[in-house]
Amino acid sequence: MNTHIIALKSRRIWDSRGRPTIEVEVALVGGAIGRGIAPAGASCGSYEAIELRDGGNAFGGYGVATALANIEREIAPALIGKDALNQSEIDHIMIALDGTPNKSRLGGNAIIATSMAVLNAAANSQHLPLWRYLAGDNPVSLPLPEIQIFGGGAHAGRRIDIQDLLVMPIAATSMDEALAMVAEVYRAAGDLMADAGKRAGVADEGGWWPDFSSNEEALQMLTRSIEKAGYQNGEVMISLDIAASEFGSGGCYRPGLELREYTTAEWIAVLINWIDKYPILSIEDPVAEDDAGGMIDFTEAVGDRVQVIGDDFLVTSATRVRKAVEQGACNAVLIKPNQAGTISETMAAMSAARAAGFSTIVSARSGESEDVMIAHLAVGWNAGQLKVGSFARSERMAKWNELLRIEEALGAKARFAGAGALPIRSR
Repeated sequence: MNTHIIALKSRRIWDSRGRPTIEVEVALVGGAIGRGIAPAGASCGSYEAIELRDGGNAFGGYGVATALANIEREIAPALIGKDALNQSEIDHIMIALDGTPNKSRLGGNAIIATSMAVLNAAANSQHLPLWRYLAGDNPVSLPLPEIQIFGGGAHAGRRIDIQDLLVMPIAATSMDEALAMVAEVYRAAGDLMADAGKRAGVADEGGWWPDFSSNEEALQMLTRSIEKAGYQNGEVMISLDIAASEFGSGGCYRPGLELREYTTAEWIAVLINWIDKYPILSIEDPVAEDDAGGMIDFTEAVGDRVQVIGDDFLVTSATRVRKAVEQGACNAVLIKPNQAGTISETMAAMSAARAAGFSTIVSARSGESEDVMIAHLAVGWNAGQLKVGSFARSERMAKWNELLRIEEALGAKARFAGAGALPIRSR
């Protein structure tokens, strides 16, 4: 009885973009409390769980009063008395209560915040840190980070088409060393941007806001930043989030800085040329979410030497992951809890990816908060990789700093996933 839900309340709080979001607080009979905060994406896949926003003039239409009312009137009464240790039952109650395929009635933001709160309450009831509660007796590792240096696309006013230009500290042997390496690259990039007169603040996720004349100039600058920081011979590699659905559909790609239109084959050729010229080890959403043929072709062409991540293409869906495996598309999946809508569905997508031999990357969203759950998910689920944005802004640094605390808590048992988390051998 001590782990049964006795109270559930929600409140409007504010995310890293100054927009309203939802925090849910769950209290258990035994006194344990758990909180969950819904993140929000700027670039969203068509098939992910739908945030419920109020529309209208207030807060630019991003209000959450309706979603909060749904929690109070429908979700809370349905969950009072349920056992927080039974995450699957609680999540399925909310899924059935919503009754839509994309959680649009009650709101994906309302449901994921509640699901997260229940998980945290369950861990607290056992007097365990969340990562240990999730792992049980299974081995864990500190994830290889993918950290944004330049923000583009929907995260930076579309100054460049590539949404994220990130680095992966492949040569690191610990989380502490990995973050120190990235800190040096981030600082070097800022210095180079300032020297070139191109530094214009930071983007949504904390990466430098780019002022480049072409996408390739951004790749050149990132490569120079790695070298200026003193790294070479594959010690720090590049990861790209193309977010191609933002400028492509129906097999036609119109990146704003390229000043021309590409077919799928032509666009893939551009990406392969970049892979050949720059130290790129990972590419996310290289083609649009509706271009399964393109994803299959791209994976076949380069999947033996780069990580090919499905984000908008897979939307943290076990069903879509299994279909991609059958098609030969992707070799990795981005794992976003609010994209799936519940913790249980997120775990199902993770399991489907593991069964297929895909690598897994737990990921934050562009609209974030001080919540550090995804750091614990990445460790507790032994995901291998974590992507939370850049190396600036407290909503990002809170996650990286939490990993340092977890590494310290593990002590001599701490293991860093490193390049072993990739589906291919690092180049």
